[in-house]
Amino acid sequence: MRALRFLLVLGAALLLAVPLAFAAGEVEDIEDEPAEIEFWTTEEQPERMERQEQIAEQFERDTGIAVDVVPVTEDLMGERVTAAFAAGELPDVIYHPLAYTLTWMEAGVLDSVAATEVVRGLGERTYTEGVLDLVMVDGEYAAVPADGWAQLLVYRADLFEEHGLARPNTYDAIREAIDVFHDPDDMYGFVAATDQSEIYMMQVFEHIALANGADVVDEDGNITMNTPEMREAFEFYKELVEVSPPGDLYWEHSRNIYHDGGTPMIVWSPFILHGLAGLRDGVPVTMFDDPTTDQLARITGFETSLAGPSNPDGAGWADVRYFGITVDADIDAAQRFVEYKMDEAYLDTLEVAAVGKHPVRLGTPAEPNKFVEGWAELEIGDDRFGTMSDFYDPDVIQTIFEGLDTGTRWAYEKGYGEVNAKLYETRIVAEILREYLDGEHTVDEALEILQEEVERLVE
Repeated sequence: MRALRFLLVLGAALLLAVPLAFAAGEVEDIEDEPAEIEFWTTEEQPERMERQEQIAEQFERDTGIAVDVVPVTEDLMGERVTAAFAAGELPDVIYHPLAYTLTWMEAGVLDSVAATEVVRGLGERTYTEGVLDLVMVDGEYAAVPADGWAQLLVYRADLFEEHGLARPNTYDAIREAIDVFHDPDDMYGFVAATDQSEIYMMQVFEHIALANGADVVDEDGNITMNTPEMREAFEFYKELVEVSPPGDLYWEHSRNIYHDGGTPMIVWSPFILHGLAGLRDGVPVTMFDDPTTDQLARITGFETSLAGPSNPDGAGWADVRYFGITVDADIDAAQRFVEYKMDEAYLDTLEVAAVGKHPVRLGTPAEPNKFVEGWAELEIGDDRFGTMSDFYDPDVIQTIFEGLDTGTRWAYEKGYGEVNAKLYETRIVAEILREYLDGEHTVDEALEILQEEVERLVE
């Protein structure tokens, strides 16, 4: 209350000061000053910054509104935003991951009214439904969905066809494939994540757990780590680890082993797509004599939705990024910028990193598939270039997009996304899971410990 009184007094003082300033000639042509907004982005790589700045420059030419594009390391984004919020110096717009969205909304960082106006102006029906549901709070959207990707189970479709195997989209189908392929002298049955210090392990396990209907909260927000569904997920993950190479494995190991023909199945993000096509010298396809060949892309299949025994309908895992309009923003200018990025410049925005930035807005009311079709023709690659449609069939591209419709995350659909954020901040699930994998606990002990630790974490 004391802070509120201070703000009211300060506001009154400023209102009184303005006419005095005009009278003294200290303020001139305020209405003629061009608008300028600040945009923070986690896409800080030099080539991505260059493309974002080009979009900002075109926006200024079209609207007269200048945009200062500021790169912020994703791991430091939370800290930077907290400090800026305390100082009343938030940027106008922030490009950020899902994990921050509901936390910032509750803290008062984001203007949900401004974001909701943008989404409804663009057309809610032009979005994939899931990406809006993830950030709906009391009938409003905390931020504007920008782009996303669905996590993929990547597999050797040629080998599966050769052996008459079903697509690996269930626990049992994956087990059957492991029985056929696992031979450590030639090929590991799977490459699971085991490095608990890497966020990748959390992502892979969350996908496996969601597939079996194992969530971390119930409808009332009670922690539900110690459930039959979570137990099955733990036990299945251990099966995957037992047919994986030894050591602390993370995303680089799984990709390199797959590129070398050393496993028929891994879990990865769509950022693997241009590497499979031989477009990156830094991650060559080593299973063929020519490391630049696109052959591996052409014999690879993808699944986004997996199903466990307790959840036959299955589920996917999706990562969505958002444009947050802050409470310190020049609202009109910020809204115009976000609308521009999501409409006239949307394909340009996706092409900043098209291989992993998939459209969550599929088109416009007049052209419902405009952005999906346009994305398939965007340039991908690092050292050589092509389009998605050059290397992947339309049904493959469709599968990738379907993942954004079926993808979800722990706790978000029940309205407790902040629990998910805390789990990722601490990586407590990966820590206890690893102890179970190493034989330090039985599965029952591990789940009991996890239940207690997570309850303590969120209390």
